[in-house]
Amino acid sequence: MTRDEFKQLTKNLPNVVIAIRKTSGSEEIYYSTSIESLTGYTDEEMEAKPGGHLSIVYEDDFQEVKKNHSEMYSKYNGAPRSFDYRIEKRNGDIIWVREAIQFDDPDLLKQTLIDITEFKTSNTKLQKEKDDINEVNTAKDKFISIVSHDLRAPFTSLLGFTEILLNEPELPEEEKREYLNYINDASHNQLHLINYLLDWSRLQSGKISVEARRIKVKSLISQISSYLSGTLIKKQIKFKMNIPDDLFLVADEKLITQVMTNLISNAAKFTHAGKSITVTADRFKKGMVEVVVSDEGIGISEENKNRIFKLEEKVSTSGTNGEKGTGLGLTLVKEIVEKHGGEIWFYSKLNEGSEFHITVPEAKNLILLVEDDVSTRSLYQRLLSKITPNFEVCEANNGYEAISLISENIPSLVITDHSMPLMNGYQLVEAIREREETKHMPIIVISAQINPELKEKYSALGVEQIVLKPFNKEALSQSITEILE
Repeated sequence: MTRDEFKQLTKNLPNVVIAIRKTSGSEEIYYSTSIESLTGYTDEEMEAKPGGHLSIVYEDDFQEVKKNHSEMYSKYNGAPRSFDYRIEKRNGDIIWVREAIQFDDPDLLKQTLIDITEFKTSNTKLQKEKDDINEVNTAKDKFISIVSHDLRAPFTSLLGFTEILLNEPELPEEEKREYLNYINDASHNQLHLINYLLDWSRLQSGKISVEARRIKVKSLISQISSYLSGTLIKKQIKFKMNIPDDLFLVADEKLITQVMTNLISNAAKFTHAGKSITVTADRFKKGMVEVVVSDEGIGISEENKNRIFKLEEKVSTSGTNGEKGTGLGLTLVKEIVEKHGGEIWFYSKLNEGSEFHITVPEAKNLILLVEDDVSTRSLYQRLLSKITPNFEVCEANNGYEAISLISENIPSLVITDHSMPLMNGYQLVEAIREREETKHMPIIVISAQINPELKEKYSALGVEQIVLKPFNKEALSQSITEILE
C-alpha cells in the first residue's frame, strides 16, 4: 500500500489511523489527515518528526509507552493490543489518547489513536467522589463509635449517685450537695453534647438553612461578651474588643452567634485567672470580614493541632478550672463557617495561648434607592448623604432596574416608592422576597397614599417601615439609622 493509497482510504475517517511499513530494514510511517484535529500537527508535519507521534508523548508517560511498544514487538501473539497515555498538543494542552495496535502481516503495523480525555476525566472524578464518600463514611463510623461511648459513659455515675440520694436520706448535707453538683454538671455537659450532635446532623442533612442578614460585628461580639460575663468575672478574665463601628457581615444571626460564643467561651475555658481575651475584626480580602479571637491560655499541644477539626478525632480537654467540654464544638464551628463560604484556622503555642481566625462575607455599605422621579431621587440622595455618609447610594428608575442591580450587589437597605410605572413597590418587594439571599433584607416604602389593605399586604412581606408623603425628614432619618445600626 502506497502513501497515496493510504491517504485516500483514510481521508474521511474521524479517528487517527497510523500505518507503519517495514521494508528492507527501514520504516515508513503514514498518518491519516485526522491527526491534525487531534494534535494540532498536520499529517506531513507528524510524518517528518523523528519518532512520529511518540515525540509528543507526555514526559511522565514516555518510558511506559516505550516499554509497551517494546513488549508488543518482541512478544506479539497476533491479538490486538491497546494502552492509554497522554500527549502534548501543539498548543500545549495535555490530552489522553488510547492507542490500539494490530498487525495485518509481520511487516505492516496498523494503529489507531482516539481522544479519551473526557472519559478519563469522568472516571477520575467518579473515583475521587467514591474515595471521598468512603473517607466520610469511615470518619462517621469512628465518630459515632466515640460519641456513643461518651453518651453512655456518664449514666453509670449519674444513676449511681441518684440511687444513693434516693436510698440514703441520712446523708450529710455536704455530701448530698457534692453529689447533686456532679449530677448537675454532668447533665449540662450531656445536654451540650446532644445539642451539638443535633445541630451537626441538621447541617449535614441540609435541614438547617442559612438565613443570611446584615449584622453589625461590634454589636454581635458585645452581646456575646455580656452573655458570658458571668464566666469572665468568675475567672477574673479581662475581655477586650477592637472592632470598627462600621463593620458589618452577612450571616445567619443564630448560627454565627453560635460560632462566636463557642470560640470566646473556649478562650475563657482555657485561660487562667487574671489573663485576657481579645476579639479583633477587620476587612480581610475583598468581600470578606476576618474575626480573630486570641487568648493568653494554655494553648494546644502539637498532637491535638492536627485533630482539632476532625470529626473522627474528638478532642476534649479540661479547662483551667476543670471545666468539661464535649470535644465537638470546633467541628460544628467549622461546618457553620464553611456553610457561610468562609474559612477557619488557628495559631497556638503551648502555655502561651491560641488565636482563632474566621472569615465571613462582608455586608457592603450600599443603599438602593428606587424612584422614577428624578427630582425626588435627588432630594433623597442629599438626605442620605447626611444620614449615611459611609454608604454608597445606588439609584434605579424602576423595579426592573432595581432587580437587575440587586442581582449584582445585595444592598443593606432598599428605599422604594410605591407608585411607579411598569412595576409598583409591592410587586418589587414580592420579587425581592422570592430570593433566598434577600428574604430578610430591610425595605422602606414611601408613598403618598397607602390604604390599610395595602399596608397589611406589605406587612405580610416583612415591610413594617412605610413612610407617607410628604414625609418628616427627622422621622425618616431615624428609621434609616435604626435599620442600619
